[in-house]
Amino acid sequence: MSFNNQITSEEETLRQKEIMERLKERIANISKELGRPLTYCSICFGCQMNAKDSEKLEGILETIGYVRTDSEDCDFLIMNTCTVRENANLRVYGRLGQLKKYKKKNPHMMIALCGCMMQESLVVEKIKESYRHVDIIFGTHNVFKLAELIETKLDTKGMVIDIWEGTSEIVEDLPSDRKYSFKCGVNIMYGCNNFCSYCIVPYVRGRERSRKPEDIIKEIKELVADGVVEIMLLGQNVNSYGKTLEPKVSFAKLLEMIEEIEGLKRIRFMTSHPKDLSDELIEVMANSKKICKHLHLPVQSGSSKVLKDMNRSYTKEDYLTLVDKIKTAIPDISLTTDIIVGFPTETEEDFMETLDVVKRVRYDSAFTFIYSKRTGTPAANMEFASTDEQIKERFDLLLNEVQNIAKETCARFEGTTQEVLVEGVNEQDASLVTGRLSNNLLVHFPGTSDMIGKFMEVKLKESKGFYYLGETV
Repeated sequence: MSFNNQITSEEETLRQKEIMERLKERIANISKELGRPLTYCSICFGCQMNAKDSEKLEGILETIGYVRTDSEDCDFLIMNTCTVRENANLRVYGRLGQLKKYKKKNPHMMIALCGCMMQESLVVEKIKESYRHVDIIFGTHNVFKLAELIETKLDTKGMVIDIWEGTSEIVEDLPSDRKYSFKCGVNIMYGCNNFCSYCIVPYVRGRERSRKPEDIIKEIKELVADGVVEIMLLGQNVNSYGKTLEPKVSFAKLLEMIEEIEGLKRIRFMTSHPKDLSDELIEVMANSKKICKHLHLPVQSGSSKVLKDMNRSYTKEDYLTLVDKIKTAIPDISLTTDIIVGFPTETEEDFMETLDVVKRVRYDSAFTFIYSKRTGTPAANMEFASTDEQIKERFDLLLNEVQNIAKETCARFEGTTQEVLVEGVNEQDASLVTGRLSNNLLVHFPGTSDMIGKFMEVKLKESKGFYYLGETV
């Protein structure tokens, strides 16, 4: 299935809002019969794109009258799934088995599954056969239809399944329940066109499609008017933003437009693909007063041979040249990355190339992973050049190197005073608050809950490797 080409995105937004109004009355009536509000529990696995989708799903549920609870013993449970690694699927199946007891106890309970895992036909077939207590299944392309799917389920006895293979449309202006009052993620595009050989994302998220810049600007302005001071621009590859638009708008140009929004203090974005990071973008970042001094630039491997096998479309030399450009233009930039150890074709020599990149770039932090075979990707059919034991030894060596370098690089701001956005009360010590620097490092310092969402000048007294201890000035 795909978007109904007979109606526009604007008309679809109005249609969904009308459904929500109808459903709000029905939920209120059920609640009245039961003598209590209907509750919902939202479970989200995976990336920030999934987290943003869950905010939209929760916004719809709140709009139609459900009340949030953390208990899975609720009236409506929605699970937003991830399928990047196969063990993520097993976690969902295990959770579904446990939910059956709640469903038996509460005849009003509905269980809904959505997200990347649901885009796999074999998964949907397994759920249909083995987990008949699931009520609603939908994927990544029609999150906006949740209210309609609930309405359909209330009128239907069987399982409601609505999976789209893809869509070119983006439905705007639907409810969203934000996790934070002062910061928020904003989708600027959906899907991915890169087809890295180890990654399932393009198959479950579909082809790239960019939101119109005017819709993005409108959303951010509304967020700022509601108290948001920091936004995180989200996309599988934000650097390729705008290629599907007419006229085309570069990511750098979009950032310049966002920079002009009054009241917005900080701009973050992720994720950046090295092959699409332009000189124009580096220049905009260097000249910006709002773009945070942090860039997440996944390298994945330091071996040009392995990078070719991964279908990453750049070489080791390309990556290092790009890093030099970035550091020259923005000397105080914080660089972070993703690295995969044990890709099927990786040899000891290839791994040493990765280690060489880590030593030369000197990342502030790195997310390191041992390669996990993902059925449905080209890499899943490749022969392994190394044993599990060799891969584990390499991973430990890499982790040690990354951590030692990070302790040194992150300590370079020790003794300076920096602007910190306070994000919450410290979880281990209630006399402290936790905030975030422009470069994405955390700082813990004495404070109170009324500081949350505010910018504070903080002296960084002591570096603890991946975070600082400080005091307000």
